Amino acid sequence: MAGVEVEHEGLVGVVELRRPPHNFFDAGLIGEIATAFEALDADPDCRAIVLAAEGRSFCAGADFSGQRPDTGSFSGGGDGPGSIGAGSLYHEALRLFAIATPVIAAVHGPAIGGGLGLALVADFRVTCPEARWSANFARLGFHPGFALTATLPELVGGQHARRLFYTGARIDGREAAAIGLADECVDDAPAVRARSLELAAEIAASAPLVVRSVKRTLAGDRIARLRAATDHELAEQVRLLATDDAREGIAAYAERRPAVFHAR
Repeated sequence: MAGVEVEHEGLVGVVELRRPPHNFFDAGLIGEIATAFEALDADPDCRAIVLAAEGRSFCAGADFSGQRPDTGSFSGGGDGPGSIGAGSLYHEALRLFAIATPVIAAVHGPAIGGGLGLALVADFRVTCPEARWSANFARLGFHPGFALTATLPELVGGQHARRLFYTGARIDGREAAAIGLADECVDDAPAVRARSLELAAEIAASAPLVVRSVKRTLAGDRIARLRAATDHELAEQVRLLATDDAREGIAAYAERRPAVFHAR
């Protein structure tokens, strides 16, 4: 696989993103992660998964730098970062939520936009003070995606989710842990993977059939709810990506300047 590397550490599978420094994603990369997850999920010698990343960021979402929203590429179909109309990205994302093996995300650096959505696929998240977490969609001029409108309020509650969505604020690892977005905040970035592997090993020491059964029981109808959320998110993204504000937000991001929105 070009974008991910899979390794085994005892009964723990490690899926590492390999698109440094920022691990920007597209539908292809999410599909690679899902395929790796499904293979580990079917492996009786894998009882927990650590999702990690090399480079500076855990995952900085889609790469909008150098994009030209005025060309129309941000409202059409396809698999590129702005070509979300076909919904293939969210189809692949739903595969990530469907596995029965517990997942720990080792968030050592920025988890931004859809990268935040990817971190929230996991059952647990370990982070550090220098990591940055942001649902920055409103700063770009379009609707949140990757099922975040369902997963973020589940973790942090409605009020924290509103603040993060409305402001696009970046919070550090300490605040992420304080509001429940992360489960643990360790001392520094190198300690994130070590603690994630330790937690995964703790899970792997439990009866695997019970752990998988409990995960399915706790999930209930969650996949159906996440599918409904992504369907709605996609429709809103397509609608809002056609606005002047989206064109301005994405252009401002690419040009590294503050956006000036006009509600049109």
